[in-house]
Formats: sequence, structure tokens, C-alpha cells
Amino acid sequence: MRKTAIVTGASRGIGRTIALRLAADGFGVVVNYAGNAAKAEEVVNEITSSGGRALAVQADVANPEDVKQLFERTLQAFGQIDVVVNNAGIMPLSPIAKGDVETFDKVIATNLRGTFLVFSQAAQHVAEGGRIIAFSSSVLAKNFPSYGPYIASKAGVEGLVHVLANELRGHKITVNAIAPGPVGTELFLDGKTEEQIKQISSMAPLERLGQPDDIAGVVSFLAGPDGGWVNAQVLRANGGFA
Repeated sequence: MRKTAIVTGASRGIGRTIALRLAADGFGVVVNYAGNAAKAEEVVNEITSSGGRALAVQADVANPEDVKQLFERTLQAFGQIDVVVNNAGIMPLSPIAKGDVETFDKVIATNLRGTFLVFSQAAQHVAEGGRIIAFSSSVLAKNFPSYGPYIASKAGVEGLVHVLANELRGHKITVNAIAPGPVGTELFLDGKTEEQIKQISSMAPLERLGQPDDIAGVVSFLAGPDGGWVNAQVLRANGGFA
């Protein structure tokens, strides 16, 4: 049976590139999206027009029933689940002193609760020998002002990775996270001046922003045969940013 991957938040940005890369690697891909069905279908069409297998499934990763149905629909369509990439995330910024509980709760719901819910379903349904891949962030090492809610959520994600890896002992399933540095996506570039982008680009010794393909390549490694001995790790794919 050919292998299948779920990629959350796959309608645009890094998630879209990951979905396309895994499809090129031979995986059937479930393109999860929260709200933009048209963008998700574009990804599906790009995969299927190249001879691949893909399906778009709407699900809010913070909603337990949505996440359950995401896995159920994947099993119905493809028969098994071999790789789960939980890329979905949000990054509204707010200083701690502001006490913006609404923003904090929203970030925790999507980034941390979402990872917990996806991990829970993945632990139940990923086939023996499969791979579970979460997303943290290299900004954890920088502690920039206003990133409190985001950093708290991603620190929690890294904790869950280590625990789930231990809980899956005996199933030959690896659990890892990727922690990108700044990546030149529409989401990252939006609202930043050319000077800000130049400054951030120069922070890594390689003196450039990461590109979605840089991150998709690391996912491909972890999901593929060469990544089988990497487990309970956080891979900081950031060009030396941190």
C-alpha cells in the first residue's frame, strides 16, 4: 500500500510547500485547511495534475471533533496514515504587560491545544513505522518582546514531542519537531519594511531568510527512510539564526 501523509495548515506558505514536496516523494497527501477552501483545492489540483494523490479536508486543529474527522476522512480515502505533519499555527504578537488574555488564549488554542489534539489522533492512527512531525520555532532562543504567547505555545509543543516519543515506545513511530527561523512567506513579509526584512535576514550567518523549500526538505528527510533514527528531537532549521 502506498504511503499517506496529513499536512495541517497546507493551503499556503510552508504547509503548501510541504504538501507538494511529500506528494513529489510519493505520498498521498491530505491537504488540511482551516478556512480557505479555494487555496486548498489549488494545492490538490497541483498534486493531482502531476499524477499524485491528494484530498483537501477542512478542520480547525483546535476543535477535537474536527481533528477526529480529519483522521477518519483520511483513513476512509487512503486506508492508512503513515506521516502526520502538524504545521498549522498562528502568531499574533502582544506584550505580556498588556495582559491580552484573548490573544493568549487564541494562540494557545491553535498552536498548543491543536498540537495536543493532532498528536492524540496521530498516536491512535499512525501506522507502525510512521512519523509524527510538529512545528516549533527558533524564536524560542531569542525571546523577542511581544512574542510571549507564541513562545509559550511553542515551548509547550517541544515538551509534548518528548513525551509522545516516550509514550509510543514499541510502535516504531518517531516524533520530532522542526523549529524554523524566519522564512520568507507572505505571512512573514506582510507589514514589514524592506529595512526590517534586511535586518532579520542578516541575523543568521548564512545572511538570508529561509525559504519554504528549506523547511519542506527537512520534513522530507524526517518523513523518509533516512530519518528513521531521529526521534524525540527538535531540528532547528534556521541557517544559524539561533
